[in-house]
Amino acid sequence: MMATARDAGPDFEEFVAARGARLLRVAWMLTGDAHLAEDLLQTVLARVWPKWRRLSEENPEAYIRKALVNTYASWWQRRWRGEIPHGEVPDERAPGDPFASVDLEHSLSLVVRRLPPRQRAVVVLRYFEGLSVEETAQVLGCRPGTVKSQAARALNTLRLWLAAVPGWREGSETHA
Repeated sequence: MMATARDAGPDFEEFVAARGARLLRVAWMLTGDAHLAEDLLQTVLARVWPKWRRLSEENPEAYIRKALVNTYASWWQRRWRGEIPHGEVPDERAPGDPFASVDLEHSLSLVVRRLPPRQRAVVVLRYFEGLSVEETAQVLGCRPGTVKSQAARALNTLRLWLAAVPGWREGSETHA
């Protein structure tokens, strides 16, 4: 028997309307490309939709976030990685925000895209999504120590890259 839109109910549509922009932002941070991010989110949502009744009673956002990371990981393991990511980061703010282009999070996201995929996933989940070490380890299917070591390597790399940026001083950043 094939699932229909009524099987998922309006809850799925409401969830996607409410959390879609944030999930697209996670996908964009992982892929570094607006079109790939849309493809990634759409692929994951299409896989989640038939299971929505069961998932909606648990923690659907955590499940979808984990599915985004896992699907992304399967993509980068299979695809040629020589392409250069580009595109604009989706912004949750109102359109026309004159300060959107100078937002620290946006600026850092441009540098984060250069990290290897595993380190990028750790940085996105830990620092952009605010997950704990344990939650990040659960999403990535690894041990907390792996999350810590990947985060340390990524942060060290980011510090080196940012040190080369004119006007950047360690400690001058602000945290949201």
